[in-house]
Amino acid sequence: MGDTILTINGGSSTIKFAAFSWSDAPQRILTGQIDGIARADTTLSVRTDMSKAETHRVAIRASDHGQAAHSLIDWIVGWAGNEKFQAIGHRIVHGGVRLDRHQVVTSDLLQELRRTQPLDLAHLPREIALIEAFGQRLPGVIQVACFDTVFHRLLPRVAQILPIPRRYFDAGIRRLGFHGLSYAYLLEELRRIAGAAADGRVILAHLGSGASLTALHHGSPVDTSMAFTPTSGLTMGTRPGDLDPGLLVYLMRSEKWTPEQLDEFVSHSCGLAGVSNSTSDMRELIARRAHDESAREAFDLFCYQAKKWIGAYTAALGGLETLVFSGGIGEHSPEARGGICEGLQYLGIRLDRARNSKFTKTAGLISGSGSRVAVHVIPTDEEVMIARIVFDLVAGKPEPVTLDAGTRCAELREALLERNSPAGVGSISQTDRAAVR
Repeated sequence: MGDTILTINGGSSTIKFAAFSWSDAPQRILTGQIDGIARADTTLSVRTDMSKAETHRVAIRASDHGQAAHSLIDWIVGWAGNEKFQAIGHRIVHGGVRLDRHQVVTSDLLQELRRTQPLDLAHLPREIALIEAFGQRLPGVIQVACFDTVFHRLLPRVAQILPIPRRYFDAGIRRLGFHGLSYAYLLEELRRIAGAAADGRVILAHLGSGASLTALHHGSPVDTSMAFTPTSGLTMGTRPGDLDPGLLVYLMRSEKWTPEQLDEFVSHSCGLAGVSNSTSDMRELIARRAHDESAREAFDLFCYQAKKWIGAYTAALGGLETLVFSGGIGEHSPEARGGICEGLQYLGIRLDRARNSKFTKTAGLISGSGSRVAVHVIPTDEEVMIARIVFDLVAGKPEPVTLDAGTRCAELREALLERNSPAGVGSISQTDRAAVR
């Protein structure tokens, strides 16, 4: 067990976990999830034999993420026995404006995460509770914080800038981007599946209860829909995505909300749940849409908004060659994929209906033979990505695996934008200028 890496991925009401042994590549030896945290029906589900689909479920008590973490640790310690893990990797959604590298957890890092909590009250307090619980129970094991925001750290400057007074940008308030661990994994998988096409003009769509899209060229992000917080961008399960800021001012005044109440509103009361007035579950919306107008409108709005983002990012990229669907909705809902791609034939996107219906749990090409854009379904695996990052850090590699060959193109592009003058451009070689284009 000494060469085993444990990964922890805490959500708003779930904790996903996995364990990987290591030789030449990560081998999953354990996978599981705690569902329904803070509910009476909290369950821990575990699969210990990866060759079988059999899952063991047990009811546990978990009034919050801290208690859920202790229940999980009790189970893991019983499973591992006296063996120790090499390291534990935690998915951290929001790295704030200072934490732009995956790194080993220290007291200073925890202090910075606590200071950053107001930026992401939906995730950071729970993620901190998980780190602290594992640190108390397994004090000799290295813990690593793996940030969703790291993948987007080399966004072009023009994509980072938010249209607010310059002093806030200078203080670090900018488009940070999220779902980075998922996007890093999807980019690696696209390289494996499609080779050089991964370095072309690509849009990755991570569509789940949290949803975002990222545009890439030369394997480096050009733009991403989430901005300073995960509530922005595309309409999501309970989050609104982009809103008229004047609406929020109006609601604060008319409802006499505190900032905390406003945060609760935009994090838990909007999106698909708000529009449908019933549920954020895409499966339920699809089942109800034939006889429930609100459910149909929620489904249509989600597809319409995703369609608009694809059009916008095609413009930003100067064309589109590959579109990838992932996340709970992107992987499992052919209806949503079809609704999003309907009407995008002018961009060269043509789905094969039979293929689109076929791939609901596995990877596959769903575009038709006449499509100029290759459309893929690729299931994401943030846990594998976390394990790779942790292994690289523990092994002493200078750069985490999320920064691949596309990094050089991004650095060159950033240099061009920073210099922003004929003299500056002239100082970069002809070869490098060609790579940036």
